[in-house]
Amino acid sequence: MPKVKTHRATAKRFKVTGTGKFKRNKAFKSHILEKKTPKRKRNLRKATLASAADRARVKRMLPYA
Repeated sequence: MPKVKTHRATAKRFKVTGTGKFKRNKAFKSHILEKKTPKRKRNLRKATLASAADRARVKRMLPYA
């Protein structure tokens, strides 16, 4: 069997946790920040887990994760 290539864009966006879930950063934090409340911007800093529905898709793109 040939080697399977890692989807590089996915590899830059997700990290694997110890339990095999995928950690990701939140969206909507790059521009148009003036109208967003400080609380909302503060919560966008925190990383979160990819949803269970997306887990299989991300795993397929990161075969060696």
